[in-house]
Amino acid sequence: MSKKFTLGKIDYSKILKGAMIAMGGALITYGADAIPTIDFSPEWKPLIVAFTAIVINALRKWLEATK
Repeated sequence: MSKKFTLGKIDYSKILKGAMIAMGGALITYGADAIPTIDFSPEWKPLIVAFTAIVINALRKWLEATK
């Protein structure tokens, strides 16, 4: 645990992992939007981005070695 108002290496690592998961979800949605046969309406895009980020996080946890 970091002290109040400070961030350690573990904190930065967790922040970076979270950012990569969020960006992965956005990139997958962007890629799917580039396929002309898939049409996402604008009101569904935020939910799809969130869902793909959850799937990426689940895959990461599944592939991660347990201690």
